[in-house]
Amino acid sequence: MGVYEDLGLQPAINASGKMTALGGSVLDDAVVAAMGEAARSHVVMDDLLRAAGRVIATATGAEDGCPTTGAASGVAIAVAAVIAGTDPARVEALPDAGGRPDEVVLMKGHSVNFGAPVRQMIALGGGRAVEVGSVNKVSPAHLEGAVGERTAALLFIQSHHTVHKGQLSLADMIAVGRRHGIPVIVDAAAEDDLRRWPAAGADLVVFSGGKAIGGPTSGFVCGKAPLIEACRAQYGGIARPMKVGKETVAGLLQALRQYGVDRAGDGGRARMARLAERLGTLPGITGSVEQDEAGRNIHRAVLTVDAAEAGRDARTLAGELAGGAPPVYLRDHQAGTGRLSVDPRPVTAEEEEQLVHRFASILGAG
Repeated sequence: MGVYEDLGLQPAINASGKMTALGGSVLDDAVVAAMGEAARSHVVMDDLLRAAGRVIATATGAEDGCPTTGAASGVAIAVAAVIAGTDPARVEALPDAGGRPDEVVLMKGHSVNFGAPVRQMIALGGGRAVEVGSVNKVSPAHLEGAVGERTAALLFIQSHHTVHKGQLSLADMIAVGRRHGIPVIVDAAAEDDLRRWPAAGADLVVFSGGKAIGGPTSGFVCGKAPLIEACRAQYGGIARPMKVGKETVAGLLQALRQYGVDRAGDGGRARMARLAERLGTLPGITGSVEQDEAGRNIHRAVLTVDAAEAGRDARTLAGELAGGAPPVYLRDHQAGTGRLSVDPRPVTAEEEEQLVHRFASILGAG
């Protein structure tokens, strides 16, 4: 029996993506080996964090980097860094900003819940979220009007969770930040281009290590060296309960060293087209392929469910798949509109066959 079976659990087929709720990524053997080696000896953690910063800088093109337990903690740490800097008294006082500028301005369509509200991550870092514009419409005047003497940072979130219609671009936000001397933080948690966002001029960029990079549950902040120094300083304050272990740092760095985005590939388009065609022969299922809504090179099989013909709606079908053996988890963000999708990245060829069999069994075609 495996470690999960020993706990009375069954490993899941993850067709949803690199999702925190399903454990992030399945780790490469070299990443596991690096974590195991790191676990067998001691190291001065301050030295390890600084050394890790150099590896992160090389991978991202930023000046420096700071490992974190994940992208969520990275947002909290980045906010704390721009509010408290490296002053120990200020660091230790957070989340009480002590009268210093603490407003973090973000577009209303970016004030999302990614499993927890981003506003809460801002608050953990001592910030106060200020939402501008409407969910589907933000103008430069909205952003300019929100900037004042209490503004500590501007926050831009690059994610499939956010609204993609009627929003300002990162370039717009950076331009406002430059005019007012205010740092810009980018939450690029699941993005696969590690150099794009630092190169765009963001002062701090937050990534997840356990998503596109394929590392353990982890993350990092990269950006301007003085602000990264301030990020590390937060481990003496609000980041103490978010501290990252030596094994996790080693696994993250190994994943970064071997990370490469296959930009010449088709992002799973051909594979997902074949899967959509197979599943599209089942009762009540129409298959198609769509690119990731945030613009990444990921193509997913989209399954539109005709409730009358399938005998259940999309949400019910997703529940039946998740409740079976083995449990199959689809990407169900749009289940309310009758759409489910399959992300190609975590699914092995064997698991894909199991997924097809489960669909056929439920829909009476197996």
